[in-house]
Amino acid sequence: MNSLASMYIDGGDFMHPILIAFIVGLVLSVERFYTLRKSKLNTRRFIQQVTEEIESNGVEAAKRVCESNPGSVSSIIHAGLQRFEEGLDAVEKAIATFGSIETGFLEKRLVWISLCIALAPMLGFTGTVQGMIEAFEAIKEANQISPAIVAGGIAKALITTLFGLVVAMILQVCYNYFISRIDDIVSDMEESSVQLVDSLYSLKQKSSKK
Repeated sequence: MNSLASMYIDGGDFMHPILIAFIVGLVLSVERFYTLRKSKLNTRRFIQQVTEEIESNGVEAAKRVCESNPGSVSSIIHAGLQRFEEGLDAVEKAIATFGSIETGFLEKRLVWISLCIALAPMLGFTGTVQGMIEAFEAIKEANQISPAIVAGGIAKALITTLFGLVVAMILQVCYNYFISRIDDIVSDMEESSVQLVDSLYSLKQKSSKK
């Protein structure tokens, strides 16, 4: 721990913005993890409950199932059921509209995590360039190329690049995980919407025969 603290101090002023980028990216990652976890549910079991309620007790019962199961999939299914009386075309449009809204909600703040990923190594490289300039200035003032001066100056200059790359790698892993989870949820939304439309179509067919 002392070694990290001393390296941080030796890194110079550019270590502060790198640390800020890491903290901001980490806070946003925790928020996204919590949000995506809440948005995920057992889609197969949920859509089975919805279709069973539609067949047995009607659309209103299916709406209650959606209301008792919060999540992105249940939100778009509920939006589609709300438009059932207006016809299947209205149901499909509502699902498409709310699907876009939910996808935007899931992807919210990812752009800022991506910005932190890009900024951290850039700040690190900038700090390294500044450190190299200071190292060469020290050589110039000493009027000799001493191994101690050169090695010490370069080592200090490279600390910011090291920290910047480590921060970027950690946040990149989080970012890729979130993208993967969002893709899974969007896939679930698309699959569930198709099953819902099929169930409502069957219900319409039965109603028309009566």
